[in-house]
Amino acid sequence: MNAKAPRILVVDDEPDIRRLVCEILEDEGYEVAMAENAGAARELKESKQPDLILLDIWMPDTDGITLLKEWVAEDLMLCPVIMMSGHGSVEAAVEATRLGAYDFLEKPLSLAKLLLIVERAIEAGNLQIENAGLKKQLVADIEPVGNSATVARIKDQLKRLAQHDARILFGGEAGVGKELYARYLHNNSAYRNGPFVDVAVGSISPENSAVEFFGKESNGKIYPGLLERSHKGTLFLSEIGGMDKETQLRLLSALESSSFLRVGGSEAVRVDVRVVASTRIVMEDEVKSGRFRQDLYYLLNEVALNIPPLREHSEDIPKLLAFYVDYFVNQDKLSFRKFSMAAQNFLRNYSWRGNVRELKNLVQRLMILGVGEEIELDEVKSALGSVVGDIITLSSVPEFFNLPLKDARDHFEKAYLEYHFERTGGSVAKLSAAVGMERTHLYRKLHSLNIKL
Repeated sequence: MNAKAPRILVVDDEPDIRRLVCEILEDEGYEVAMAENAGAARELKESKQPDLILLDIWMPDTDGITLLKEWVAEDLMLCPVIMMSGHGSVEAAVEATRLGAYDFLEKPLSLAKLLLIVERAIEAGNLQIENAGLKKQLVADIEPVGNSATVARIKDQLKRLAQHDARILFGGEAGVGKELYARYLHNNSAYRNGPFVDVAVGSISPENSAVEFFGKESNGKIYPGLLERSHKGTLFLSEIGGMDKETQLRLLSALESSSFLRVGGSEAVRVDVRVVASTRIVMEDEVKSGRFRQDLYYLLNEVALNIPPLREHSEDIPKLLAFYVDYFVNQDKLSFRKFSMAAQNFLRNYSWRGNVRELKNLVQRLMILGVGEEIELDEVKSALGSVVGDIITLSSVPEFFNLPLKDARDHFEKAYLEYHFERTGGSVAKLSAAVGMERTHLYRKLHSLNIKL
């Protein structure tokens, strides 16, 4: 028998059926174990670690449905289970598939159908394992980079906070990685197997915010909103200072009751969501000015966690540079380059106004435009430009000067709005006044330029 042959556990209290199914499957090259009741099935499942289970519903000690419930509850990576029954009914089939059974076979068994479903179930199980591996790798990648005491302290705090349901408000300058730390919290929490939904609050116009957050019902159709899509997971509200008053009120009510009404709906929708938020501005000032509800602020700010700027843990810069080099090699298939020691030392003393986001963008630019395996100090200085006071003089014309007019205009508008957004402290209202653009048009412009607030 091939050691790599898929392992199948056949559970049935009828000896003739067990032998028949076993012989057929072994003839097809599968490795088969047999159990006559639930007790034996439990032991063989643990010892044999099958890739597929054929499970009879009617057994003398514990029925198959009860056994399936037990296995589903204790094993998140349960292999595919095919239910069998000589007393087949629609209700039994529905209940089995609802619990997670791969398929349902009626006795007497059609051997051709049995082999076809077994083959498909084995393939589905292999795909499940492969996807779980990819998800595990993805989770491993979503981790703050750095060996400094600063990064270690924050990660330790988040691991402890992840075990509780307290709502956390991340503070810190633009680009410090508040979303990354929020994902790290999610991946270490009880919600890790649910979705992580990230929304830039300031990019949602007040006219659409109710539908965006709470969904709607129209002509018998349901359009789920952000809260509903985050069920059993985490909803990350980025830059909450940009939230309009009406949405603040509705979100407050939804969080207090864990339920809400869709726009146009009449029945309450209950959700289990961990809401995490971030801000780059002083929210106490927003509360004092009346722009943000005090009760909602206290609700979202059960625990405040500030993410320090990169310049305060500059010892992490060499590791961040190496991390993003590997990232762009693997993700964008760019040629490998490494930073010289002189370049690394220079960047450790650079001001990093844009924090980790600025560092990531610099690495990408140098890997796309540069040549040679080593990134030297002169190349880094040229990419950054020379800084005199608050004026940045580039050593060459901006790259977008070589683009068609429309593309160049988009590049300029994006840089212009991001610059003023930083200067106004992340407030869309203040940005609107600073650039002289009505807020509704500004929301559309921010969205069209993919400016993540």
